[in-house]
Amino acid sequence: MLVLSRKKSESIMIGEDIEVFVVEIGPNQVKLGIKAPKSVAIHRREVFEAIKEESRQSAQTSRNFTLKKEQLKDLFKKIQN
Repeated sequence: MLVLSRKKSESIMIGEDIEVFVVEIGPNQVKLGIKAPKSVAIHRREVFEAIKEESRQSAQTSRNFTLKKEQLKDLFKKIQN
């Protein structure tokens, strides 16, 4: 992990098109401003983790649906024979 020191109004660059600014420094938090292309998703860690979990659950539901669909196809084949 790279650790950098920055003062209020200073920034760091990530690659050529992402800039992170120190907007405000308080006793318990730092406010950051992020300038990045619209194609770059930016989330707080807890939001990112929630999105990942929702995606995982959605994929699991989709797999379960596909499995049940295949089971129904097999059942119909058995009934028809």
